[in-house]
Amino acid sequence: MSTEEVDDVWDDFINLPADPPEMRQICFSCERPQNVCWCNYLPKTRLKPKCRIILLQHPAEEKRSLRTAPMLTLGLAEESCVVYKGKKFPTKKHVGLWDILSSKQSVLLYPSKKAMDIVDLPKETELHNLIILDGTWPQAKAIYNNTPLLQSMIHVKLMHKYESHYIIRTQPTDGCLSTLETAIEALTVLEKDESYKNILLKPLNALCNFQLQHGAVTHQSKEFKKRNRTYPKLIGRRLRQYLDDGDDY
Repeated sequence: MSTEEVDDVWDDFINLPADPPEMRQICFSCERPQNVCWCNYLPKTRLKPKCRIILLQHPAEEKRSLRTAPMLTLGLAEESCVVYKGKKFPTKKHVGLWDILSSKQSVLLYPSKKAMDIVDLPKETELHNLIILDGTWPQAKAIYNNTPLLQSMIHVKLMHKYESHYIIRTQPTDGCLSTLETAIEALTVLEKDESYKNILLKPLNALCNFQLQHGAVTHQSKEFKKRNRTYPKLIGRRLRQYLDDGDDY
């Protein structure tokens, strides 16, 4: 290395700032950078549905920066949304969860073979807790398969295809919803109240708009991309079979 090159290197070092770069200010509530914080779009008064939402959250979900569960926990009254974290439920650390899952007043929102359309849930059902699995589809299936107590519960599912507002994430199929949207649709049906959509979707819409303004792009589902021959990745055998069967319609 020549003397001139050495001098250039030292000049580069000299011009480096003495202090570390300023860290972005993070919102304490949503844990997002303050310039893309969606807390201002939460309801001023938290909503209090008649039944509690119980989220069984996979540990990996907590690490996702664009997760929607916090919008639910911050949009509903504190006692109206409870989060338990783990891969199998209940364990000793999940205080009170065994009683919740074994209660006849609890229902699991999960598309199992025995699940009924949520609109067909008998009107006389005294529903205290709606259980939702929070994670990717493989993670939710793993939680379900590893938790026998969930398999013995009453199961309901959302039968109608809904258009997701979570346009910055790729969903497996058309009609798949985020955790927030799943809870919103279920509460809308159970309580016949459209205000859940009007109010609780605002932070999700804000999140997507923020991301789009900062370079994100809208995403189509894997199903849409496969039908239009634009999905470059390998698709799981079951999903491919499902999509191929649907090509006839």
